[in-house]
Amino acid sequence: MTKTFKTKVNDTFDFEITTSQASSLDAIQVSNATYHILQNNTSYNATIEKTDFNKRFYSVKINNNTYNVSIKNDLDTLVKSMGFSIGGTKHINAIKAPMPGLILEINVEKGTKVNENDTLLILEAMKMENVITAPRDGIIKSVSVKKGDAVEKNQLLIEFDA
Repeated sequence: MTKTFKTKVNDTFDFEITTSQASSLDAIQVSNATYHILQNNTSYNATIEKTDFNKRFYSVKINNNTYNVSIKNDLDTLVKSMGFSIGGTKHINAIKAPMPGLILEINVEKGTKVNENDTLLILEAMKMENVITAPRDGIIKSVSVKKGDAVEKNQLLIEFDA
């Protein structure tokens, strides 16, 4: 089954892409977060500079130009069309690993006051650095991992005070 994703680049250019279009992309991973892409007989060098899987946001540098890309799936579109906010993250008290990986950096400790979108830690997964940010303002109750730890998907990383 082919899924369609609504994609917005630099908050101005909107287009749709299907899973079959994405899988037919001619891209070769060159290094950690760098890819060589061939599209319509044109060569591109792309580096993924920042990712936020929770918000489906990516910052990609292609041939020395940076593009901010946000992606929405059918559920995101349906929820928005119904007038609901996807901002249900305001009540999250626990941050869990979105995928297996290695903790590269931890920017908080117990008692640290954080604001929404502050960087909490960096998780390396599939040779990419993923920035895990605070879903809301709050105070860190506990940090369950340390730098260098290998974590599994859904493993508790950080807890907020209620």
